[in-house]
Amino acid sequence: MTAEITVRDGGPADAPAVAALHADSWRTAYTGLVPAEALGDGLPAQRREIWELRLTADYGDPAHTPTLLLAEEAGNGPVGFAYLVPEPDGRVLLDNLHVRPGRTGGGIGALLLRTALRRTAPAVLRLEVLRDNHRAIAFYEREGGIRTDERTAEFPGGHEVTEYEYSWPQPAHRS
Repeated sequence: MTAEITVRDGGPADAPAVAALHADSWRTAYTGLVPAEALGDGLPAQRREIWELRLTADYGDPAHTPTLLLAEEAGNGPVGFAYLVPEPDGRVLLDNLHVRPGRTGGGIGALLLRTALRRTAPAVLRLEVLRDNHRAIAFYEREGGIRTDERTAEFPGGHEVTEYEYSWPQPAHRS
């Protein structure tokens, strides 16, 4: 039997655990999709530096401050996370949604995504996903995401990959 998964807001103390989970997830999900050097030995330290910066930065106005949603399982710590970034146009970027490798397909990602949608209402939630990340695309489409754009992302070394944007428009209010 699996313990209950809860979602809470994360903070600076969560940076090491989030960074480790992020690096593990990238190596599992992105092998063969991004340059191998992007997944190399320096990835854990790079992710830790990024998450320490993100979670300690002063964004000023709380309306402009990103939110880390952390999915936890009693006794097992973080099993997934999502990072919500308010954008100047009023939308919210779901900058990351990762589930611990070996735990995908069990509802953790859906729990995080649905929590993100509730937390960002009435704003439009959007994300970017690599075109060749078929598993993630299938998940986002099952969860009601609509493809709204296509662009080219550049990784270090000039390696370009196609990515799609998916959005979740909030339902119109009826009077």
